[in-house]
Amino acid sequence: MHWYEKLNQYFPIEEMKSREHMETLLEERSDIYHKDEGPNHVLMYAELENFIFIDYLFVSKNTRGQGLGHKLIEKMKQKGKPIILEVEPINYEDSDTEKRLRFYKREGFNHAQSIGYKRRSHATKEINEMEILYWAPNGESEKDIFDAMKKTYDLIHTYKDAQFYGESYDPAKEVLTFDHESDNKNILENL
Repeated sequence: MHWYEKLNQYFPIEEMKSREHMETLLEERSDIYHKDEGPNHVLMYAELENFIFIDYLFVSKNTRGQGLGHKLIEKMKQKGKPIILEVEPINYEDSDTEKRLRFYKREGFNHAQSIGYKRRSHATKEINEMEILYWAPNGESEKDIFDAMKKTYDLIHTYKDAQFYGESYDPAKEVLTFDHESDNKNILENL
């Protein structure tokens, strides 16, 4: 099965980029956008000078629990840069969301409670709330993570978006917010 189909079957439609968008990123932004693929995994990520953004991480069901996800995250951690990723809030009707959050908590990720993230899906036309998780090896602040997330949004998520989807995504300043006084609940706290 093609790597895109693996991702497309696993991730919700509102979180997926189009195949054309991802293939264009791999070709035209190959300096920063990468694919690590094996028979049982697909890892799509952007590596910039001072952070890594994990766009998609898929591990096949038949190999979950065998340490493959841990090995892939460790490979990223070896680069010594903060790692950022987006996750959907816990959906108690989908046990995978809680398992995913438990996995990232075990891997030492934190929840960026100060960052609000609401993006309109071109596929569903609905606003999706996402949460930002991060691993900060050098004590990077949530403000540092916020700045990196804005850069990711502009360089990766909205790259040629009007060409791929017929319209542009909303600008980063409308999608991402930073509120240091936020009372957002830590989604990793009670896992």
